[in-house]
Amino acid sequence: MPDGAVIIAAITSCTNTSNPRNVIAAGLIARNARKLGLTRKPWVKSSLAPGSKVVELYLKDADLLDDLEALGFGIVAFACTTCNGMSGALDPKIQQEIIDRDLYATAVLSGNRNFDGRIHPYAKQAFLASPPLVVAYAIAGTVRFDIEKDVLGVVDGKEIRLHDIWPSDEEIDAIVAKSVKPSQFNEIYIPMFEKKDSERAKSPLYDWREMSTYIRRPPYWEGALAGERTMKGMRALAVLPDNITTDHLSPSNAIMMNSAAGEYLHKMGVPEEDFNSYATHRGDHLTAQRATFANPQLVNEMAVVDGQVKKGSLARIEPEGVVVRMWEAIETYMERKQPLIIVAGADYGQGSSRDWAAKGVRLAGVEVIAAEGFERIHRTNLIGMGVLPLEFKAGTTRLTLGIDGTETFDVEGEFAPGADMSLVIHRRTGETVRVPMTCRLDSDDEVSVYEAGGVLQRFAKDFLEATTA
Repeated sequence: MPDGAVIIAAITSCTNTSNPRNVIAAGLIARNARKLGLTRKPWVKSSLAPGSKVVELYLKDADLLDDLEALGFGIVAFACTTCNGMSGALDPKIQQEIIDRDLYATAVLSGNRNFDGRIHPYAKQAFLASPPLVVAYAIAGTVRFDIEKDVLGVVDGKEIRLHDIWPSDEEIDAIVAKSVKPSQFNEIYIPMFEKKDSERAKSPLYDWREMSTYIRRPPYWEGALAGERTMKGMRALAVLPDNITTDHLSPSNAIMMNSAAGEYLHKMGVPEEDFNSYATHRGDHLTAQRATFANPQLVNEMAVVDGQVKKGSLARIEPEGVVVRMWEAIETYMERKQPLIIVAGADYGQGSSRDWAAKGVRLAGVEVIAAEGFERIHRTNLIGMGVLPLEFKAGTTRLTLGIDGTETFDVEGEFAPGADMSLVIHRRTGETVRVPMTCRLDSDDEVSVYEAGGVLQRFAKDFLEATTA
């Protein structure tokens, strides 16, 4: 494999496969490449995951599905897959080569997500491309390649470049007009809305398997969520740089056997090949919690090993000063009932709006996020989980304050929209620093939700008051 090797090439569902022209173009690239004798590079894991079964119908009608399959783009599912981190395991030999040679392996996909560490833990970077270009990159096998000018392959002494296999707009349009039909959409979608006979369950309670890995007892009324938020004596779970995404906070990526989530699933009897199904962490909270901060690209400035910040899902337990896996730190603090704080830079919580990015940290015992700024939706989700967002005043950052995670923290002040509050920092030297902060509860309604402990608790209180009135 070359450095810059494309280890994953995926035509993914939600965006580009909703446009038949894009998919037809990919099929034509595959047909033309196949005719000329080009193949996918053997280290590329390729897939086609349409968002609709209609895609399969018009590809078959156009006689292009076989060509895509021959290039390695057979249909693997009609659902979210690689774009959502569900790329599955790599061939063990390929994975080992990446590790042994420390290759800069990459992914190319037609989805709309390329957050750090999302596509696969061993894909250091993900590049977004159109479906036909995904096929082309699978043939090239590397991103260190001028896709427009460089040679894709040599067959019988003839150099083949992208323009030799690229279909014309007229050819694409002709096949779309002939093979994409309203009847295909009717065939798939009309039955979805037809009323069918149903059977009442024998019990309102589901008969769960003893080793089920799906939620049976949601934790939202107990543990950290039910406990008092003192905001006193908080320890830092993480000190983070700018641009922390929700994929850093609750990654949607392949679960590795040696991860905390992987070890849990293995203990519960889930075979490793099925870990892929949990990549979005839609199983129980015990899986999802273990994925909190479990991103291989996470930079926690507290995780200092041999004098250097070490990238990965790491944290430092204080006051011991021991660097461990993030989940081990979370478990330790949960057992100690230690309240936690996260200190971060600008644009905290950008990216996908997944609620687990807020749930995970709250269930871990995080009571406060102190950051230079917040992404709008994530800030709302934090409040909805009963986590207080505090914003540093302009010119003040974790760096100007010299925060290194050895401190303990208190929060003082009254909750009100945009109110001034104080972050009280107790350094291990005995020094105490009071830092003015802005309370990012931006409305009276947000104050009400936060003070109730979150949106579920607020709803429960309102519901109970309404039923007893």
